Amino acid sequence: MTVTDNPTGGIIGQARLRKEDPALLTGEAKFMDDLVLPGALWVNCVRSPHAHATIDNIDTTAALAVEGVTAVYTGADLAEDWAGPLPCAWPVTDDMKSPDYWPVAQGKVCHVGDIVAVVVADSRYVAADGAEGVVVDYSLLPAVISIEDAESDQVVIHEGLGTNVSYEWPLIPDPEGVEAAFANATHHVTETYVHQRLIPAPMEPRGVAAVPAPHNGDMILYSSTQIPHILKVMAALTVGIPEHKMRVIAPAVGGGFGCKLGVYPEEILCLALAVRHGVPVRWTEGRTEAATATIQGRAQRQTIELAADENGKLLAVRATLLADMGAYFQLITPGVPLLGAFLFHGLYDVPLYSFTCKSVFTNLTPTDAYRGAGRPEATYAIERAMDVLALAVGVEPDEIRSLNFIPTEKFPYDSPAGLVFDSGDYQPALDRAKELINWEERRAEQAERQAAGSKMHLGLGISTYVEMCGLAPSRVLASLNYGAGGWESATVRILPTCKIQVVTGATPHGQGHETAWSMIVADRLGVDPDDVEVLHSDTAISPLGLDTYGSRSLSVGGTAIWMATERVVEKASLIAAHMLEANADDLELTNGVFNVKGTPGAEVPLAEVAFAAFTAHDLPEGLEPNLQAEVTWDPPNFTFPFGAHIALVEIDEETGEVEIIDYAAVDDCGNQVNPMIVEGQVHGGIVQGIGQALWEEAIYDEDGQCRSTNLGDYLVPSAAETIDMKLDYTVTPSPTNPLGVKGIGEAGTIASTPAVMNAVVDALRHLGVTEMAMPASPMRVRRSIENAQGGAV
Repeated sequence: MTVTDNPTGGIIGQARLRKEDPALLTGEAKFMDDLVLPGALWVNCVRSPHAHATIDNIDTTAALAVEGVTAVYTGADLAEDWAGPLPCAWPVTDDMKSPDYWPVAQGKVCHVGDIVAVVVADSRYVAADGAEGVVVDYSLLPAVISIEDAESDQVVIHEGLGTNVSYEWPLIPDPEGVEAAFANATHHVTETYVHQRLIPAPMEPRGVAAVPAPHNGDMILYSSTQIPHILKVMAALTVGIPEHKMRVIAPAVGGGFGCKLGVYPEEILCLALAVRHGVPVRWTEGRTEAATATIQGRAQRQTIELAADENGKLLAVRATLLADMGAYFQLITPGVPLLGAFLFHGLYDVPLYSFTCKSVFTNLTPTDAYRGAGRPEATYAIERAMDVLALAVGVEPDEIRSLNFIPTEKFPYDSPAGLVFDSGDYQPALDRAKELINWEERRAEQAERQAAGSKMHLGLGISTYVEMCGLAPSRVLASLNYGAGGWESATVRILPTCKIQVVTGATPHGQGHETAWSMIVADRLGVDPDDVEVLHSDTAISPLGLDTYGSRSLSVGGTAIWMATERVVEKASLIAAHMLEANADDLELTNGVFNVKGTPGAEVPLAEVAFAAFTAHDLPEGLEPNLQAEVTWDPPNFTFPFGAHIALVEIDEETGEVEIIDYAAVDDCGNQVNPMIVEGQVHGGIVQGIGQALWEEAIYDEDGQCRSTNLGDYLVPSAAETIDMKLDYTVTPSPTNPLGVKGIGEAGTIASTPAVMNAVVDALRHLGVTEMAMPASPMRVRRSIENAQGGAV
């Protein structure tokens, strides 16, 4: 595939302020709670306070007596409203065990936050008052909290399944070869790491409003979602509303990070109740409610083994996962651990590979996609283990990586896991990151502090990564039993006055689509990006699309826009050639003007061509009026961004406090459309990954109660914790798409967590600390030092 030069028309590659930001920052944009819906009823969900219990009785008398309460429904009351249980779109194996997940629990609750009743009232606050009056009698059952207890099947959560194990998924292309490699290896490293549960916590919690039109059966569903197109299909199937009667609109969405990539009970409930009552029905999530009502991320134990020769050259990698699904499957829960299945060997040239994953149900909130979705977990395992291998071999962590990088001349690279990496040149990124962090000088300073007996310890941590982005090729997704394709759709139309409309199936929630898509189109047409309007997030305006997740927007959705623009240019060239009495092959479009090559003055502005296409008075024979093209693009492969991050931390031995004092990141996302957007994505991703390393953890007690349900207990990084970062980039275009782009939205999150944790261990290794669980809180760091030194600190 021919990759377009970058930049082309002088716009792609420029750093431009995001055109959507003024509305978002000044209150002009409409988020869910800004919607005015006269006559709407409000929903409050009565949720289980227990992790595992049978529902013996539900008394709604007091709730119904509250003035303004319209109705109270239980699971039994609504059982006939569902065409089926909540959808899971990724049955990863043919024999995967999947429990029915109903919007309102029927007879039993399986996690704290499970909905047991729904109060409908004329205001949000009356609905909350009514919920206080619902009395539920429970009989408690033993709660399965740890994945180890779940695997043992001592208590089976879903009796009908007969086990807590949902599936086992192996990826072992050459089992005998792997065994032989480990048997003959000089170095055999085995490490086990645990990824704690994370609470996504976007700025805007979830919200839903269903607006019916009882006279004709139409239904509009407003939702703070990442996936309006997928939600439309799944909601129609679950509630039984004909799809052509459904319209889904995602208004301004205040962040998602994967947690709004789902079909939730509250969306389905509002639809069903709007049908019942014939008026709008809405619900807004509370922050504390979100801690257990919205999915959680990560939650897996991983054991990774490296086989290497005497020099540290990798011979084989073997990864074994035990993944926590929570109480039920959300939309893609079972597939999330497998998104990393192909990447536990990292960006290293490894001949042999083995991966297996076992998933289990627990009595905790369901897990699902969270920024990076499987890729951060895989990178964490291989990057932490590579530091251990370097120690075993007796070399520096940068040396062990350089020794094992996939050579540039091997691209496109057939990975041992079965993927084809599109392009890569890994060493320059690591070299530049070392330069930015002053690697040699910092190593010398670290040694000086240790020799002087300082209690303030420096540590350097490297993380090099490659990720699988552009969740795309439909045939590949079919081979993984995924329930949808990976294409994306776009329409580009030039209006009679030469203003441009772009319709995209990609749905933004902070990525800057309106700016980037405008730049792509304006670059090719030679117009001002402000003359390009991008329409999105409404299935009536953009009926075709597969939405936004997996760093797919630019490489799939952006490419569809580029290709649609090319088709418009091709048609416009025919009209321009007719107007100039020239051959279309002799024309070029530059700065919004069609010129005949080599003939000065033989030109016609695009604006004249657009108006001529509209009037249709004198078009070439057989050519339809107007300038518009629609493209659906299904890429032939994923894209594979990469990079190198290095963290420098300082740890106070007396308090255990970890401070990041320097951070360098060199990323390669191929050609960049807008470097300012890239920088913003990297900034946010890095801080989010650091959050997992140092602060964030959903803590559960032995009864399955989440003890970190608000932002006083769950430590989300704030502006005070945000660090200065030294950023740079290399550019290795992808041959997979004509723009040569890859993806950047998840890179910072993938790379920063292992970089920081490697730095923490590096700082404390001379004190005898060889491992540190996440998050590396002051208490955990302090206890690790004490344990390493026998308590004599």
